[in-house]
Amino acid sequence: MLRLSTFSIAARCERTGMFGVAVSTAVPGVGTLCPFGAPGAGAVATQSWVNPYLGIDGVKLLAQGMSAEETLRKLLADDPGREDRQVGVVDSKGGSAAWTGSQCVPWAGHITGDNFSAQGNMLVGEATVEAMAEAFTKAEALDLPERLLVALEAGQAAGGDKRGKQSAAIKVYHTEEYPYCELRVDEHRYPVAELRRVFEVARHQLFPFVQGLPSRANVLGGIGDDVATMLLKPPPFRPGGGGGTV
Repeated sequence: MLRLSTFSIAARCERTGMFGVAVSTAVPGVGTLCPFGAPGAGAVATQSWVNPYLGIDGVKLLAQGMSAEETLRKLLADDPGREDRQVGVVDSKGGSAAWTGSQCVPWAGHITGDNFSAQGNMLVGEATVEAMAEAFTKAEALDLPERLLVALEAGQAAGGDKRGKQSAAIKVYHTEEYPYCELRVDEHRYPVAELRRVFEVARHQLFPFVQGLPSRANVLGGIGDDVATMLLKPPPFRPGGGGGTV
């Protein structure tokens, strides 16, 4: 299994009911294997000698109404490799739980609080996890995607992965089964900084579009004329810029 020596935060927004995960590591494509979530249920971050089924099965257990602690206990009981794992879980009520196995490479540990679990392994030091927890707590006025990004930026500034940097991702669910926000930097020299750049483009161009997509409650959706007009322009001429022309 791939060792995602990683720092991440799984969280819930009490105000909007969004759930999500932000993560960065010195391995390509972390967004494919670490962040999991579901609307109305919760979020799971799985890392170290990563077992993706802890995320897949964890979200299913949360959707059945299990608490974060119950979910984590069940996941670990069923995984003989638990000492190699690191997992953070947040449930529908904002409860949180985390596990750092004894075989995770130092520095490794976690901090849990209301509506979040911050965790990391193979880090420069515990300051990375402490910075994520503090930044998330202080940024409660922000919507969850940016709040997670602010926490990730704080973790990187405090040291991050002691091997270096390579990929980063944010995944957030709101009311629908598809993500409200799924942004990934799969391979980059400065992945968290690049994720911020991508986020700023998505803030202007993607999020307004997603808000008008079909939903379970409104099959037709409702893309506004202003959003449609904006998306007909070449990317560099839209708010936020980005992309290129033919």
